Amino acid sequence: MDLRIHLGTRISAQRYQGARSRATAAGATEPDDGRAKGNPKMNDMSLREGAMALSDGQIDAYLARIGMERPRSPDLRSLTELHSAHLLSFTWEALDAFMGWPSEVSPAAAFTKMVEGRRGGWCYEMNGLFGAVLAGLGFRVTRLCGGVNREILGDVAIGNHLTLRVDLERPYLAEVGVADAIIAPVPLAEGKISQRDFDFAIMPVDGGWMRFRNHARGIARSFDFHPGHSDEDAMAASHGWLMRDPGSPFTNALAVFRHTANGYVALQNDCLRNVTAAGVSERRLTSADHLADTFASVFELDIPDAAPVWDRIQSLARNAAA
Repeated sequence: MDLRIHLGTRISAQRYQGARSRATAAGATEPDDGRAKGNPKMNDMSLREGAMALSDGQIDAYLARIGMERPRSPDLRSLTELHSAHLLSFTWEALDAFMGWPSEVSPAAAFTKMVEGRRGGWCYEMNGLFGAVLAGLGFRVTRLCGGVNREILGDVAIGNHLTLRVDLERPYLAEVGVADAIIAPVPLAEGKISQRDFDFAIMPVDGGWMRFRNHARGIARSFDFHPGHSDEDAMAASHGWLMRDPGSPFTNALAVFRHTANGYVALQNDCLRNVTAAGVSERRLTSADHLADTFASVFELDIPDAAPVWDRIQSLARNAAA
């Protein structure tokens, strides 16, 4: 399965809407449709309150995990260093969805999983943990409710992505939750972006929304966000669908990514790819032991037993061939 469909063309807007309705019935509040038509909804502006906050001890443990000291001040240099260090220290992975393992997305839960448990996470966890750390270090952070491939799916995609706005002398987009995108924060403004010879862009779209365009080899083509739109309910509903629904791309394919100095390495089912702006190389994994070694040595993940993961990969391959 090609994960370029990440909430993409094979998943209809009607099917996604139905799944989100089921998630809403299970406890999440359906977002007001007006938010996607130039009337953004704000129901979580602060990362300094409640379940979004981390303790000083947790922040110190996080900084030790990424090999950094506390910054002297919340400025652009510190933000850039933290952003890059996070992506070079943590792996993007959706193993919980693929294997049906339990998952929570609060920053505290992401800390337990990623810092203490030596795991990775996906957008809700990667950006969630990073945003909570930034807030604890004195940065002004807003969790923004985004939509991956909204240009294809329409407004029902809103909620399938969490991204971050960080306000310094101007607003910046901090994005550590797209598996293969920017390595450093960028101004939250229209324009072209080049990092490590990969080309990105931010462009305006309808109703005050903006679109982050990934590079040509990106697994997610784009995601939309509104600089003033935060909706935790929509993200909770989408998270439930992505975790459990048979139509979710992450319940049907293994996806693991990690940034490198000049690109990233990606594991999609049994195919391991090394991607740079200059090209792509790939090889196939051949056994559970090979997978276990790849988890440990390439992605620095602590997965005690890789055999069930390998069995699921093989089962899906047999079903696809049948």
